[in-house]
Amino acid sequence: MKSFMDGYLYDMPISHGLLSTMAALGEFRGREGLYTRQSPEVLETLRRAAIVQSVESSNRIEGVTVAAGRIDPLVLKRAKPRDRSEQEVAGYRDVLAKIHMDPGRVKLSIDLIRGWHREMYGYTEEKAGHWKTRDNLILEVRADGKQAVRYRPVSALATPKYMTKLVEFFGDELAQRRTHPLVLAAAFVLDFECIHPFADGNGRLGRLLTLLLLYQAGYGVGRYISLERIVERSKETYYEVLYRSSQGWHDGQHDLRPWLEYFLGTLIAAYKDFEARVGTIASAKGAKRELVKNAIAHLPHRFTIGELAHVCKGISRATLVRALFDLRTDGKLRCLGRGPDAQWERVGG
Repeated sequence: MKSFMDGYLYDMPISHGLLSTMAALGEFRGREGLYTRQSPEVLETLRRAAIVQSVESSNRIEGVTVAAGRIDPLVLKRAKPRDRSEQEVAGYRDVLAKIHMDPGRVKLSIDLIRGWHREMYGYTEEKAGHWKTRDNLILEVRADGKQAVRYRPVSALATPKYMTKLVEFFGDELAQRRTHPLVLAAAFVLDFECIHPFADGNGRLGRLLTLLLLYQAGYGVGRYISLERIVERSKETYYEVLYRSSQGWHDGQHDLRPWLEYFLGTLIAAYKDFEARVGTIASAKGAKRELVKNAIAHLPHRFTIGELAHVCKGISRATLVRALFDLRTDGKLRCLGRGPDAQWERVGG
């Protein structure tokens, strides 16, 4: 809650670059409604893909992975989890579904945060939903294999008070409307991670809270583009800016701006991806094939249909095959073999 004390947010200098980013996000937000009123087939395909990618990436960032071919059944078909990793993936899936369902009616509170943590581990035997009972450390592994303390979070004893204050301060600032809600959301998530209130699951819960706060601020792109996937692709930067902005946090002498710039940057990247995928499609007719073509443009020069299917969640294999043959007929692809494992190659790039 240090970002909300002693006028910290009001005294924080804002660069012209940050102001430009905020203005751009305002424009993206304004256009969001236009895009979401067209191409329903595209939007549904994007939504399904984003859910799968969000669950997969947020867990994978923390080293929680499942066997190939299991993520779709777990997320889209709610298959019964088979092991501990799948149990954690299923728990994350359930909380994410609640956020997507009706974020406007969700009220941020201590009970909500602890309840979501409990649900994240609801398929395991772990007693979750309680603040940490022992002090925890954020460690880094150096090149020589030795561990070093990267950050020392709030003590277990002080955690209940800090979390209560954080939720109270955030609610007060949001109600007073003196600070942009995106800045408040970024500050809340940073403070949450600096407190590190649970023994485990803080990173994943922080990303779920990020999505909730963005939805409630009117930025709904996370419904169609996985913000967690963007974070995973920039994981080193993600951890680095968290580290930089956490320095001096206990004394209220930290610098929120590195984290804020990254936080807003992921949102910009999501909106650009969203508009690139939806904006070029005039109608729902053939929309899935257009999405396949867009995905192919971002794959390596040579790829297999299996690799294409992995990034085109929710699109049938028949649609993928038709799109591949259309592009081959147009001279934009060539097939280098036969069978399901054959490689395809883009022509001219």
